[in-house]
Amino acid sequence: MLKTEMRNPKTTHIDRMSSEQIVRVIQDENKYAVQAIDTELAAISAAVDAIVRRMKEGGRLFYVGCGTSGRIGVLDASECPPTYGVADDLIIGIIAGGDHALRYAVEGAEDDEQQGRTDLDAYHLRPCDSVVGISAAGGAAYVLGALRLAKERGALTVSLTCNAACPLENVADIAIHPDTGAEVVTGSTRMKAGSAHKMILNMISTSVMIQMGYVYENLMVHLKPSNRKLKNRMIGIVCDLTGVSSSDAETLLTENGWNIREAVRHTQDGR
Repeated sequence: MLKTEMRNPKTTHIDRMSSEQIVRVIQDENKYAVQAIDTELAAISAAVDAIVRRMKEGGRLFYVGCGTSGRIGVLDASECPPTYGVADDLIIGIIAGGDHALRYAVEGAEDDEQQGRTDLDAYHLRPCDSVVGISAAGGAAYVLGALRLAKERGALTVSLTCNAACPLENVADIAIHPDTGAEVVTGSTRMKAGSAHKMILNMISTSVMIQMGYVYENLMVHLKPSNRKLKNRMIGIVCDLTGVSSSDAETLLTENGWNIREAVRHTQDGR
């Protein structure tokens, strides 16, 4: 039996626990999920290095998943453009059932291997691309279809699961499988498995963006001024890097098309 489908002996009587007891046992299991990532750091860093090599050649990063796994992938991908100022098509999340599945369950979508191939094929995959297939159990047919297509096209294939020796690993160049164990509610992998996968995707995308030059020191220097909060953050970054006042930083940014690097360069050039 898959570890993610086993019953958790610590919660067999959770239906008779008080609210405080329930949240405490959930938190204890959350800590276990975090610790499970420790054993996967080498595989995660190997995936990052491989993705960066391809991205420097013009490649893209794809996340493919079903249900919770798909939603986590789309979430991580959609947050990269506002955070790092990258193009919308550099990191792409694909979920079985399409965007409708972000809000609603699309029954049977994960069982369609051909659709997984078709949905990824629409992006005209290239050898310099990278595809991360996400599936807690590790056997979703939709994800398998996408990874198999990626393999055929010569792209990098990475499996992100919570069960070692699962079908996805047979297709993957790099396998990441934190052992998060049995869920608090049996089979509810949106919990520990989903939390671990979200943290791992954070690691992957953040590490890739850092190594691609979108971070200076620990600052997001490629931000876009898409709202007041981000404008204020950009002003703060210019202040941190140059020592000018907030008003001067805003003036510099305005004069330089709200480009942090150009604004800083002008202060260094004596403006």
